[in-house]
Amino acid sequence: MAYPTINTPRGKIFVNDAGKAVLEWNTNFQPKWQKRYSNAQKFVDSEVLEGCKPYIPLKTGMLIKSGTLGTYVGSGTVKWIAPYAKAQYYMVRKNPSKTGPLRGPYWFQRWKEVHGLRVLKQARKMAGGENK
Repeated sequence: MAYPTINTPRGKIFVNDAGKAVLEWNTNFQPKWQKRYSNAQKFVDSEVLEGCKPYIPLKTGMLIKSGTLGTYVGSGTVKWIAPYAKAQYYMVRKNPSKTGPLRGPYWFQRWKEVHGLRVLKQARKMAGGENK
């Protein structure tokens, strides 16, 4: 009886002449896909940092720059590390900012609602996935 071979991008499983199942890894899989995933993650992190700038409260610009300093692009974690960042993120102001209509609390959530789907689709495309 002939056994089927199962082929995937990561490798294949087949039955050898001795009747044993053999798993053969594709040695090119990890380097190829790791680079794609890393590039997609760097793209997402960069888009979040740049895209949130018009949404972040602005007085001196330190809060915005703390995001650049606190984030290792490609790590998957974007952090605004100014000591007052948490208070600025959650604090609802009585008088809206005079520096722009978008600036204020919950800047990431508001940015994500507007631009998140576009960034997700582009990252998925960069990683080699389907663009749904």
